[in-house]
Amino acid sequence: MTTHHDPSAEQNGTNGGPAAWGPPQAATPATTTTPATATSTPATATAATTSTPATATAATTTVTATTTPATATTATAATAAAPGTGEPRPPFVRGLWRGPSGDPRWVRPAFLGLLAATLLLYLYDLSASGYANSFYAAAVQAGSTSWKAFFFGSLDAGNAITVDKPPASLWPMALSVRIFGLHSWAILAPEVLMGVAAVAVVYAGVRRRFSPAAGLIAGAVLALTPVAALMFRFDNPDAMLALLMTVACYLVVRAVEDGRTRWLVGAGVAIGLAFLTKTLQAFLILPPLALVYAVCAPVPMRKRLGQLAAATLALVVSGGWWVAIVELWPASSRPYIGGSQNNSFLELTFGYNGFGRLNGDETGSVGGGGRGGGGTGMWGETGWDRMFDSEIGGQISWLLPAALILLAAGLVATRKHGRTSVTRASFLVWGGSLLITMAVFSYMAGIFHQYYTVALAPYLAAVIGMGAGTLWERRRELWAAITLAAAVVAAAAWGYVLLNRTSDYLPWLKWPVLVGGLAAALGLIFAGRLPRRPALVAAALGLVAALAGPTAYTLSTLQQGHTGSIVTAGPAGASMMGGRGGGPGDGGGIRGGFGGGMPGAPGRQNGNGGTPGQNQQGQQGQQNGNGLPGGGFGGGLPGRQNGNGSTGNQRNGNGSTGNQQNGNGFPGGRGGGGVRGGGGAGGLLNGARVSAEAEKLLEKNASAYTWVAASIGSQNAAGYQLATGDPVMAIGGFNGTDPSPTLAQFKKYVAAGRIHYFIAGGGMGGGAGGAGRGTSSQISAWVQGNFKKVTAGSATFYDLTQKTGD
Repeated sequence: MTTHHDPSAEQNGTNGGPAAWGPPQAATPATTTTPATATSTPATATAATTSTPATATAATTTVTATTTPATATTATAATAAAPGTGEPRPPFVRGLWRGPSGDPRWVRPAFLGLLAATLLLYLYDLSASGYANSFYAAAVQAGSTSWKAFFFGSLDAGNAITVDKPPASLWPMALSVRIFGLHSWAILAPEVLMGVAAVAVVYAGVRRRFSPAAGLIAGAVLALTPVAALMFRFDNPDAMLALLMTVACYLVVRAVEDGRTRWLVGAGVAIGLAFLTKTLQAFLILPPLALVYAVCAPVPMRKRLGQLAAATLALVVSGGWWVAIVELWPASSRPYIGGSQNNSFLELTFGYNGFGRLNGDETGSVGGGGRGGGGTGMWGETGWDRMFDSEIGGQISWLLPAALILLAAGLVATRKHGRTSVTRASFLVWGGSLLITMAVFSYMAGIFHQYYTVALAPYLAAVIGMGAGTLWERRRELWAAITLAAAVVAAAAWGYVLLNRTSDYLPWLKWPVLVGGLAAALGLIFAGRLPRRPALVAAALGLVAALAGPTAYTLSTLQQGHTGSIVTAGPAGASMMGGRGGGPGDGGGIRGGFGGGMPGAPGRQNGNGGTPGQNQQGQQGQQNGNGLPGGGFGGGLPGRQNGNGSTGNQRNGNGSTGNQQNGNGFPGGRGGGGVRGGGGAGGLLNGARVSAEAEKLLEKNASAYTWVAASIGSQNAAGYQLATGDPVMAIGGFNGTDPSPTLAQFKKYVAAGRIHYFIAGGGMGGGAGGAGRGTSSQISAWVQGNFKKVTAGSATFYDLTQKTGD
């Protein structure tokens, strides 16, 4: 890939070329004219041009070019000339390894090495997470056996209900499972490839306008961000969303570079596909992207507006075709739209998955949200510093202070550039995407999970690479050297703070990070006056100090499996629910009891998941506290009693993941390819662990039924479906609150012999509030009063083919 220079940047002495990480270079004129006549000799075969002082204008003379036998080469059919260069094109493999002829020899091998290292890193022990989030894994399994389920994103091959997101993120995984069969690698390997692709796109975007070293730094920062290492090995939609948003930013910068419509239309397509991945979150970065192109593109305003209109049309078509089909399809012959209350994807888009996420008013959700301006709610505190608190900080914020400094510095450095400066536009595109996404995440009051912050990782990485490259090139200027040093100090100091929050994890590391960062900053202040080697040593030391903390958290993330709906990166205790420390009685997590008396799925006997508690009993949430109305939730989802983290080392606890022997929490880790193990019902946040006895019961005569079983809540249904490979109906969708199916519909299914068993327990189920929750309660009560109870392992079923009453 060839480095392109920004004409306006060159005029102001801020061009970032491949040599930007060597000694500072003085600007040189593009051409030099001397009174002497330059001639060519046969040995050198160069063009001869003559310019004399007597001539006021450029004199053009005949160009003579000769070659000697020693230098002449003959073009052969095997070595064709590269288009537009007149130079022989190297063989494909050599060209792939060597890269563009203008690059130093180390650039392409270093880039390929970065991609290979990212691939190997993310593939390490990939099966430790089993099916990861069984909710999406079940939909992948269904899509691999039914094209109708594939198209709609159904949770089951019987097409009872969809997942609560559009299906685009499921399609690559479902195709992989169709080809390779149902196992952990087939589901998660496509996510890993998306992570590697995101690293490549970030590198390419930064490399084009800055330097190879800046691109490599950006790619490494993305690969070593803890939440990125988590989500690019997980089956949630966020991996594909992050990749598509990265592609959109790259294409907008390309469009600003040459004003071609195709790049902008491509960006519109990428955002449209991102909408089919995670609905309205894809539109967060539209304002900065559209504004930057409207202002900075090197074409007349009228054409700019036309191009933006074309990109908008591409977005609508690429993101709307599926929506139009679903909305026009007869509801009676398609699955129910999970997460909606009226079986409408548009309602899901603008309600539960849209504005409800911002204001906390999510119909059918598990509860209310936080409050803006530092308020505390079920999903943590909101406010300007949310990305730095104890819940989010260790996931994404390691280099965030440094990125903000470098973004400001980059805008200052390019302040005198012309309107069409692509260098400045790059800062505005990537930096604007970072700022607007961070602001929305900081103040959204609805459902918010730590792993959402993976969306920030590509923007942050690009800003780090661009800012570091720009300041390094201008390090002879005192302000640039001091600012670069300040960014390193910010990264090291904040790394120290984050490492200190988990003082039991590598307690020695925080000191080398802090001391190394301070020492590197001191050297960087004088980097413009130092010889090349000492300056590079200072830069390398600063980079190591900045990346040491996130690298340690990333390696910790890779060394353990992650399952369930709410997962976090880093070591145990790195991301505590409850915001900025909490206080007595602060549930921190999902507080209160959930109606229906749903017990959690058994935890692992010797697992590493979860956060160690502060005492032998573990810490548990309130049973009938300030959460949702209704009865217990098997002891309640755990929260923090004193701001010290979630549950842990308990023998018979009610907490979440951890080293519990017979607990009712959610499974914490390794599942070599399935969610198996002892009996027990599933939970709201993780699939059931299915005993061999239960599996055998469900598989008996399974082909005679559309659904071998029905269960309240998608996660519970998903666990049984993944264990048996047969469709299981999820009553009420993810939370058990969707009004699907109604009691009347369920009775019709039973009368027609389409469902064999009803699984006791499950999601939220009964309790007060919400039509869907009431529907689940009605179905559960009707089944329990009319059908025979069967026990398999520790799980309870009701045989819907054997009635006990009217």
